[in-house]
Amino acid sequence: HVQVVESGGGLVQAGESLTVSCAAAGLPLDDYFVAWFRQRLEKEREAVSYTVQRSPITLYADFVKGRFTVSRDKAKNTLYLQMVNLKPEDTAMYYCAARRTNVHSWKDNTTYDYWGQGTQVTVSS
Repeated sequence: HVQVVESGGGLVQAGESLTVSCAAAGLPLDDYFVAWFRQRLEKEREAVSYTVQRSPITLYADFVKGRFTVSRDKAKNTLYLQMVNLKPEDTAMYYCAARRTNVHSWKDNTTYDYWGQGTQVTVSS
């Protein structure tokens, strides 16, 4: 049984930092291409980052470059999204998603096989 669970969301003030986690059961994250997506209120889901399987390579959306960093703890089978200098426009539900192949654009949310339920990040001004 595969389960992907995000956690660590919360309410912070603008300029502060927060780290959200993506833990998986029944799915070795290191063997998958793993992305973080977010969905802001009344907006479409958008890709935030993309970590290549068995590799330290991570791609980032332009709007988070230099502020968000992905790290991985293989022993815990967990991926982290470290966010610094948060802005009110970063307020969103953050989702972790995984897929086995790299054929399609990493920003295409329809191409992922597994999703978590999301964790809410709210940044107040």
